[in-house]
Amino acid sequence: FFEFVSNKEKLCNMSFDYDYIVIGGGSGGMASSKEAASHGAKVVLFDYVKPSTQGTKWGLGGTCVNVGCVPKKLMHYASLLGAAQHDAKAFGWEFGEAKHNWVTLKTTVQNHIRSLNFGYRNGLRSTKVTYLNKLARFAGPNSVEYDEGDGQVKTITAKHILLSVGGRPTIPADVPGAKEYAITSDDIFSLKESPGKTLVVGASYIALECAGFLNELQLDVTVAVRSILLRGFDQQCAEKIGELMQDQGVKFKKQTLPTKIEKTDAGLKVQFSDGSEDMFNTVLYATGRHADLAGLALDKAGVQVGSSGKIPVTNEVTNVPNIYAVGDIIEGGLELTPVAIRAGEMLARRLFAGSTQQMDYVNVPTTVFTPFEYGCVGYSEEAAEAKFGKDNIETYLFEWSTLELSAAHRTKVQARREHEFDDAFGLNCLSKLVCLKNENERVVGFHYVGPNAGEITQGYALAVILGATKKDFDKVVGIHPTDAEAFTTMTITRSSGESFAAAGGCGGGKCG
Repeated sequence: FFEFVSNKEKLCNMSFDYDYIVIGGGSGGMASSKEAASHGAKVVLFDYVKPSTQGTKWGLGGTCVNVGCVPKKLMHYASLLGAAQHDAKAFGWEFGEAKHNWVTLKTTVQNHIRSLNFGYRNGLRSTKVTYLNKLARFAGPNSVEYDEGDGQVKTITAKHILLSVGGRPTIPADVPGAKEYAITSDDIFSLKESPGKTLVVGASYIALECAGFLNELQLDVTVAVRSILLRGFDQQCAEKIGELMQDQGVKFKKQTLPTKIEKTDAGLKVQFSDGSEDMFNTVLYATGRHADLAGLALDKAGVQVGSSGKIPVTNEVTNVPNIYAVGDIIEGGLELTPVAIRAGEMLARRLFAGSTQQMDYVNVPTTVFTPFEYGCVGYSEEAAEAKFGKDNIETYLFEWSTLELSAAHRTKVQARREHEFDDAFGLNCLSKLVCLKNENERVVGFHYVGPNAGEITQGYALAVILGATKKDFDKVVGIHPTDAEAFTTMTITRSSGESFAAAGGCGGGKCG
């Protein structure tokens, strides 16, 4: 205790080059550096992009802006436009056969990303944050060093140091040809040519999002899955997403993974663990991400790394009191851009503005941007039963088809039809409220599969955060006819054993 107090006194009496060094110019680092500067701190931000296994690099802004949320959402939107052409013809629009141009899409996406990169640099300049496009590493608990490019190494010091370097996709080293020939989400959004027939390896949200938009862009897509879809998410909703994607034409190889990738004149020959093999133009790995801590020399600062390869923190503080971490690199954290932004901003306010408010990592809403999206906030049904006890959980359910899709009579792919008349697309929406019985059916889990899940979940998240009960949801008058109104009229519980599939065609609500 006395040693810790003594160290704090030494820090107070020391002179530093900066108040705040931020290593990593992604969402959390950018937000924290600008917030700190707005409260008068002298801040320097380091950002340096290491090339992907295929040599892809990008600009300031981190994963979200360059190879994550932003390009993913734009390509998701592009894919929805393609799927909507079937509906447009049903509603009277007349046009010829549509053909997608990957180069045009890639150019549009990359041009927008570059405009954001430019805006972020201006944002740092306007807030007087010093930006260094350098790879920083620790020289001690209060100092970092970097190569200036002329063979010189420069060292700078700060009272506080934040790590916000994010994560990178993992490609298995034990699959011959994977590192040499496979791409990841670091590469897909800037491919110069269409990926063509694509194998997506993984069952994460990144894997399913990429598979979803590629399929809707009229490409041949197969997903190789080791076990279950969307581990950690509600499994009923995850399975629903899988069923819908199959109806749209995505093929799944379950309990099967690649064992070898070989480059041939005809493309990439992939051998699978079930003994089969197939040819693909592109193999995309999305089997997980790892914290990008290599080269930081954490040992020189005494920062501990957990067995998960991530940094244990308490309220964003590492085991070294003046070194902090936010975002994808913290152990047990949520790999979500808004979480990193909020945590980084709140940390800066505590350090430089006298705030005492801590980040709340519970009830954080999120959405999986598959063609039919999946949004949730709170506990999955499985997690709620594990935490509160199965007998203390009541789950309300409803399944239906979006009004517009029903009218347009969307059809499922030929391979999913059991007979010649079995062409109708299945019920594309699922709503689910997981409630705690002993707290007046307080809603502890909100789940929705269907169009615009991100927009719908963002609004309902406030109700869950404020402790709304099922009766509170029932008090709301629905906006008709919408999918979101389903959450105002749910009456069927899992325990009742009744069917929760809609029989009518008024979307998520009632027509009478």
